[in-house]
Amino acid sequence: MLRMDLQEILNMRGNEKKYDLLAIDDIAEKFSEIVDWAIRIKNDDDALYDFKPLEGMSVGSIYEKPSTRTRVSFETGVNRLGGQPITLLSSDLQLGKSETIADTAAVLSRYLDCITYRCFGHDDVMELAKHSTVPVINALSDLHHPCQAAADMMTIVENSDRVDGHVAWVGDGNNVLHDLALGCAILGIDIIYATPEGFEPDPEIMRRAEKIADKSGSIIEGRNMAEDAVTDAGVIYTDVFVSMGEEHLEGKMGSFDGFQVNGNLVSKADENYLFMHCLPAHRGDEVTDEVIDSRNSVVFDQAENRMWAQMSLLTLLCNEAAWETYWELR
Repeated sequence: MLRMDLQEILNMRGNEKKYDLLAIDDIAEKFSEIVDWAIRIKNDDDALYDFKPLEGMSVGSIYEKPSTRTRVSFETGVNRLGGQPITLLSSDLQLGKSETIADTAAVLSRYLDCITYRCFGHDDVMELAKHSTVPVINALSDLHHPCQAAADMMTIVENSDRVDGHVAWVGDGNNVLHDLALGCAILGIDIIYATPEGFEPDPEIMRRAEKIADKSGSIIEGRNMAEDAVTDAGVIYTDVFVSMGEEHLEGKMGSFDGFQVNGNLVSKADENYLFMHCLPAHRGDEVTDEVIDSRNSVVFDQAENRMWAQMSLLTLLCNEAAWETYWELR
C-alpha cells in the first residue's frame, strides 16, 4: 500500500527550508510538476485513502473576505491529506487591530504548520510571511491570486487535447489576470488580454510575466478591444468587472461596455474553445447564461480543481519529501 511505502517519510514533519507562496512565480521552477501532480492525485482513487502527508499537521486559514470556493476547497483538501483545517475569520482575531500582523504571525507559527491568508492588501500577506516561521499561502490579495492560477492552469492542461489557440482574457486587469499571465508565461502558453483603457493590469507584474515569457517562448499581448483578444482563442476567461471591495467605485461598470462574454463575442474563437471564470459570476454582466451554461464551459471543473491544485501546493510546502516520493511512485 502507498501509505506503508511512505510511512517513514510522512513521519518527517515539515521541510528543511520554509517556502511561501505569495504569487505564482514564487514556485515557477516546480509549477509544471505541481500542476501534473494535482492531475495525478485527482485521478488516483487509492491516494485518497493511503496518502496522508499532512497527518499530525494543522493548517490555519485566515479570512478577511468572505469565501465559498477558497474556504471549502482548503478545508476539504487539508482533511483529505490527513491534516486538521482551522478556519479563522477576521472577527476571530486581533489581527491588525489590537495585535500587529508580525505578532500574530509569531503566535500562529507556534500552533500551526501552515497559514493561508485571504486578505485585502498584498502588503499584509507579505508582512505575515516575513514574520511567520511556517509556510504562508496567499489565498487572495488585491494583487495576486496564485491558488486560482494553479487551478486555472491545471484545467487548461487537463483539456490540452481540445485547446487550439491562445488564452484570451476579457475584463478587468485584476489579481486573477496577474497570476494567470504569470502562469501562462511559466508554462509557455500564449495569452492575449483585453481590458478597457484605464483598467490595464499592473505594469510591474506584467514585466515579470514578460521576462518569464522571454525564456519560455510564450507571447503576452495587451489590447483594449475584446474582439482583438478572443479571435481564434482556445480559451476565453473573464471575471467580475467590479471586484469585492470595489463596490464604492461608482460608474466602473460603464467602462466595460463591449466586454461582456456573449454568443456574438465567443463566435470569433475556436469552436472548441474553453470558457473559464473563477466564480462567483455575475450572470448578465460579464457573461451571459448562453456562454456559462454552454458545452464549452468548464467553470465547475475549474472550481473543483482549486482543491486538487491546493492539495499539491500544501503537500509541497509542508512535506516536500512526501510530495517528491508520491511523484516517483505514481
